[in-house]
Amino acid sequence: MSLHRVCGVLVFFSLCLISFPPHCHGGNILVFPLDGSHWINMKILLEELHARGHNLTVIREGTSRYIPEKSPLYTSIKIDLEKDLVDFFDDYLQEHVKMQREGASLLTHLKVTMNFISILSQANSLWADATIKIFEDQNIMKSFIDSKYDLVLTDPGFASGLVLAKYLNLPLVLNVRWITSGDGHFVLAPSPLSYIPVPGSGLTDKMNFIQRVQNVLYHGIILFQQKFMVGPCYETLCNKYIEGGCDTISLLQEADIWLFRTNFVFDFPRPTMPNMVYIGGFQCKPAQPLPADLEDFVQGAGEHGVIIMSLGALIQGLPKEVANEIGSVFAKLPQKVIWKHKGERPSTLGNNTLIVDWMPQKDLLGHPQTRVFVAHGGTNGVQEAIYHGVPVLGIPLFFDQYDNLLRLQERGAGKILQLADVNGNTFEQGIRELLYQESYRQNIQRMSRLHRDQPMAPMDQAVFWVEYVIRHKGAPHLRTEAYKMPWYSYYCVDVLLLLLTAVTVLLMSTVAVFRFLCCRRQRKTKSKQN
Repeated sequence: MSLHRVCGVLVFFSLCLISFPPHCHGGNILVFPLDGSHWINMKILLEELHARGHNLTVIREGTSRYIPEKSPLYTSIKIDLEKDLVDFFDDYLQEHVKMQREGASLLTHLKVTMNFISILSQANSLWADATIKIFEDQNIMKSFIDSKYDLVLTDPGFASGLVLAKYLNLPLVLNVRWITSGDGHFVLAPSPLSYIPVPGSGLTDKMNFIQRVQNVLYHGIILFQQKFMVGPCYETLCNKYIEGGCDTISLLQEADIWLFRTNFVFDFPRPTMPNMVYIGGFQCKPAQPLPADLEDFVQGAGEHGVIIMSLGALIQGLPKEVANEIGSVFAKLPQKVIWKHKGERPSTLGNNTLIVDWMPQKDLLGHPQTRVFVAHGGTNGVQEAIYHGVPVLGIPLFFDQYDNLLRLQERGAGKILQLADVNGNTFEQGIRELLYQESYRQNIQRMSRLHRDQPMAPMDQAVFWVEYVIRHKGAPHLRTEAYKMPWYSYYCVDVLLLLLTAVTVLLMSTVAVFRFLCCRRQRKTKSKQN
């Protein structure tokens, strides 16, 4: 073999070796998830970590409806809350839907907002009390120490996982979109309120003066919520079990890696930090074949295609009159409709509409026959619609749903219809607009191409950074030191005061010198005159 060929073979094998990511032996990971739709995201990540040889232990609420006690993916540790959190939010959700439908006054809206903050505070108190029980259970704590975990993976919607990681002195990875008080960016990355909308404000990154005033006021509500309603819930826990005490914001800022369930195809551009890794749409996969009966129904739509509708798992059913109005609109359309609906069956349904308790949403969104997705605007559904390029008619109900849909609407990929405005005319107009104005499909398909055009798949990024933390026993070199600074140092108020003082002293000294010279000259002039 010639020297030239030998060199070529060596170069080839070297490139192959470089292309493989660094190997990571299976880690031992303690997982502290949130229930509900948050668990759906966490479970998908756990499936991938398990497939790559990692050992997983999940802390779960004893009465959880979503997180099973037994699973081939993990072993579980049960803790008991005094009340089921899913039931905990039911009354609020029903009241909120009713308020939207009836058209709320400013006073009613303020009342429901404060009620939500109060409920959120109570929910955090429940989790804080449950975490105290964990710390007081010697068997559980001994198992934590004996297991020699490599890191804690948690969803920081509640702060219990943060406190546990601090107590065990373990590296911390966050699977995050929301924290105890809104969007996680605001506690870690620079967040100028002039162009970064506060969650819940309903604003975009293009704000006029009045909107910037509104944005600042909304931010004030978030700060109030964190300072007086949520933060104090964990004071007893922190003061009793963490040496020197702690607070939820500083614990968040100490996290090694933030796996953010968003990206800048979907979200507005903004400043970020080195330990923020954007994995928006990591749960999205190519569509799988539909069950035979569903495939037959979809193909029966012919050239007109299919509309799918789902308002998520938390709402059991729309108000009866709203469901009937929607059903009557669907009956007029030439498209077939698949509607996930758990309430009373609408009396106005046509033969073209199939009512289901569950549907393979990802596979339907990826089907070439699907034309429009009618959705509530949850993060998972919106990301899946972007991935598969299906325009969205959004009916936001609560939480972050309006903000999610607003980002689609701003990009011409969706349309928002408020629940209070839903009737036969508005719903039919919205559906037909998305069906027959080609710009909606073109815009969301452009977003889909941008989303897919990445050097590394979002799931691969998520797993890489989890394993990175295991390999290096943390990632402190990626954390900013800014959170250790007092606010006046962070904003350079002390520097500004020093400079202002120096300038003031200089000006006053100059004035004093001039006054002295003027007075001296006047005295000389008078003495000469005398």
